[in-house]
Amino acid sequence: MEFVKCLGHPEEFYNLVRFRIGGKRKVMPKMDQDSLSSSLKTCYKYLNQTSRSFAAVIQALDGEMRNAVCIFYLVLRALDTLEDDMTLSVEKKVPLLHNFHSFLYQPDWRFTESKEKDRQVLEDFPTISLEFRNLAEKYQTVIADICRRMGIGMAEFLNKHVTSEQEWDKYCHYVAGLVGIGLSRLFSASEFEDALVGEDTERANSMGLFLQKTNIIRDYLEDQQEGREFWPQEVWSRYVKKLGDFAKPENIDLAVQCLNELITNALHHIPDVITYLSRLRNQSVFNFCAIPQIYHRIPDSDPSSSKTRQIISTIRTQNLPNCQLISRSHYSPIYLSFVMLLAALSWQYLTTLSQVTEDYVQTGEH
Repeated sequence: MEFVKCLGHPEEFYNLVRFRIGGKRKVMPKMDQDSLSSSLKTCYKYLNQTSRSFAAVIQALDGEMRNAVCIFYLVLRALDTLEDDMTLSVEKKVPLLHNFHSFLYQPDWRFTESKEKDRQVLEDFPTISLEFRNLAEKYQTVIADICRRMGIGMAEFLNKHVTSEQEWDKYCHYVAGLVGIGLSRLFSASEFEDALVGEDTERANSMGLFLQKTNIIRDYLEDQQEGREFWPQEVWSRYVKKLGDFAKPENIDLAVQCLNELITNALHHIPDVITYLSRLRNQSVFNFCAIPQIYHRIPDSDPSSSKTRQIISTIRTQNLPNCQLISRSHYSPIYLSFVMLLAALSWQYLTTLSQVTEDYVQTGEH
């Protein structure tokens, strides 16, 4: 049936076939590995091992931005691995998080006590820090500063729960908003983007907060099983006595009501996100910011992932003039940004609701 519908739009059908056959390579070109040093090749290997969402779009960035963002990602991945490791005591974590930025300038520093799945970025940190020191000073300054601020923020929340919506914003700022700010400063430092992109920290922060909040909403059950709580108590306490109570089948209606409230909170960031995306001028930077919002945020483990991608592709292609996929010279960036964000958020909501319902049904059967 979908194929028959495509025949009614021959110009779109042609462009879709062309995109499928070869156009995709123009959007996500393969990186030339031959020119890389052995240590930088190792860094990109770690990037591909630790990031399904961003590895491809990082490697498609233009010029020296590519290496700077790759190292930025790995440094923060190492920091995040320390924060997430529940086998380490708070007493051990705090000084590590506070001082992590200084390890970037210590050639031999490494950490071998982590049990986390991404521990290779800590065990072989000397390779990452070497490539950090090989970056231009303007990139080093940004990465070290964000790493320092993030480590302090992570340490602050090790021993306390997120109580209010204001604290939720604060936590998300530390772990994701600072990432958005850092990336924006890197984009501007490279001169591929205007200075305003790096200077407008409010909108860069909103980019991070929007993505982090959707992740926190989605990862409720996984975080509960790992002993982590990131939903703001000010919100969930209006519905249940304990955050874990949402996992009980009898609380499914209350869970959805709380979910709606949290999603509404996240929606407040969308105007800033759209403004941010509309300012981007470099194609590879726009791809980096926009593409993970769609395909890479839909896990293959989701039984409806294929259908979801098909729906999003249909929305995107039907609304782009001349059906020129991901080409900023042929569409309104604000309009497409809104469509992509709305589609991603809709999928996030429907997937979470579907999972709650499925858990309810399975529990009832047993």
